[in-house]
Amino acid sequence: MEHVDRKKQAVGEKAAEYIQDGMLVGLGSGTTMYYMLQALGDRVKKGLHIRGVPSSVKTEKWANEFGIPLTDFSEVDQLDIAIDGADEIDPAFNLIKGGGGSLLREKIVDMAADRFIVVADDRKQVDRLGAFPLPIEVVQFGWQLTKKNIEALGCSTVLREEDGQVFITNNDNYILDCQFEAIHEPKKLHEQLKQLLGVVETGLFFDIVDDVLIGRDDGVEVLKR
Repeated sequence: MEHVDRKKQAVGEKAAEYIQDGMLVGLGSGTTMYYMLQALGDRVKKGLHIRGVPSSVKTEKWANEFGIPLTDFSEVDQLDIAIDGADEIDPAFNLIKGGGGSLLREKIVDMAADRFIVVADDRKQVDRLGAFPLPIEVVQFGWQLTKKNIEALGCSTVLREEDGQVFITNNDNYILDCQFEAIHEPKKLHEQLKQLLGVVETGLFFDIVDDVLIGRDDGVEVLKR
């Protein structure tokens, strides 16, 4: 196992310890979440009773693989806890998410939870958001116009592709990866973007994180708001 993967595994296993019997759990996306789901599946096999709401098709597949019982928002309207990864985390617990393309579903799941825990390795900590291109989910129709309107806010944008094809989200939308260089006011930028016709959701997450678990060389650091 590579060094970074060992840190991700340690964080994922630590996060699984926060889940208690009877909880409704938001299951985030990303490589660190794979290890959390694996550890959670082991606890379920030992008798832990929980139900999870996955934030992506891939997460749902992993949860089924590890024997984690699932539900959805047709059956529940509030979650006890959500655990999810991040692409960047600043000192105020603002996040950039969406590198895997599931930002809309992730935001719905994470905001439905009473407690939101972010899991990541130490490479994801930054002084200011923006080095990682901000993912923005947009409708397919007229995406070229949406792209121009986003760029007018001061960024360069790239339509996301995967394996030589345009990337399609689980919601049948496109993703524009937007390079703002430095994002000084995440909330303000999010609000400006959401006002643009064609923008479905942004990868800016703010005012919702309770705890951050960071995988380091010497173990897992727990940061609290």
